[in-house]
Amino acid sequence: MWFRLLALGLLLHPAPAMAGVKENVAALAPSGLVLVVDADGHELVAQNADEPFVPASVTKIVTAWLAMEVLGADYRFETRFYLDDKRVLYVRGGGDPFLISEELAPLAAELVKAVGKEPITGIVLDASYYPSNLRVPGIEDDSEAYDALNSALAVNFNTVYAVRSGATVRSAETQTPITPLAIAEFRARGPNGKGRISLAQDPAVSLRYAGELIAAFIERAGGSVKGAITTGTVPEGLKPVTVHRQSRTLSEILIELFRASNNYIANQVFLEIGGHRLGGPVSLEKSLQVANEMLAAQGLAADIHLEEGSGISRDNRFTARGLAKVLGLFAPHADLLRGHDGGMDKTGTMDGVRTLAGYADTSAHGQVRFVISLAGNSGDLRFRLLRAVESGL
Repeated sequence: MWFRLLALGLLLHPAPAMAGVKENVAALAPSGLVLVVDADGHELVAQNADEPFVPASVTKIVTAWLAMEVLGADYRFETRFYLDDKRVLYVRGGGDPFLISEELAPLAAELVKAVGKEPITGIVLDASYYPSNLRVPGIEDDSEAYDALNSALAVNFNTVYAVRSGATVRSAETQTPITPLAIAEFRARGPNGKGRISLAQDPAVSLRYAGELIAAFIERAGGSVKGAITTGTVPEGLKPVTVHRQSRTLSEILIELFRASNNYIANQVFLEIGGHRLGGPVSLEKSLQVANEMLAAQGLAADIHLEEGSGISRDNRFTARGLAKVLGLFAPHADLLRGHDGGMDKTGTMDGVRTLAGYADTSAHGQVRFVISLAGNSGDLRFRLLRAVESGL
């Protein structure tokens, strides 16, 4: 009899602990949204959990789950290069979100090896994989790096990182050559001192910068570019001389996406979901169609409403239970979320919105999934709530 009583006591023991956690959560944030679910889907804490909320950057968790399902962990973005009989180089963008200077240097060496060192007589940039009128809801026309325009062919996240002193502009990083357009953009829109700015919301500007930077790296690699940089499409029947596959797999890109919370990367990945499944050119409509079909198949049609894939739109709307279910689906890839603090979680921040969601380890319930959403601008409170959950369960 005694061992039955002991077993019953052990079974009942977690209840006071959970009650204490709920009281702590209510005391810290009585109007906050907090949901904690164990691995079996049992709700351990549920405060205001039925209220839809603006997810901000925790949207990226949903985008990552969709991408891993549609594209796969080993997926690599491609950029194709063609050379005609007049030595005009055509560059067809494939939406690579990580076409950065560290990627362009070996790419240029690969290209020069393929085409030789005889002068290239012009560069034609083909960004037809993305419609020229594509605009992501929530992106504003300003110089903020997080408002960078999405593009089939963009370099360095469609931003310029430079140092300005009066009219003098130089690159802020040794690996990136400064170009005429970068200088002009930074003079017009960049701060005095060091800073990173988005390029103007004009596809022609971002394409021009991509062409100038590719040309500069070709020169660094021992090649030569003598002609003009223009936009156009690859001639029918022309075969690529080289196809550059991004050195980072999708899973590696997602790690960087979560680490930097980069909106540009998130929506490049989101747009590829639709392009890959339904064919190019990409569109938000295609990606939303694929996303909504996948969400509906999981019973989440009413719980996860997406306008885009980064969280920059305030019209994204989630429920806590919906996001907790996505976290369950994403659990095999939870390590991708490990951020600068080592935690497996993602923050979301915009004016009047503070969110936090992910996975936490507890002593009595193992790994749990949690969703926290707060109104206001106090970013620390969401972490205090998380610590109360971790220590109390």
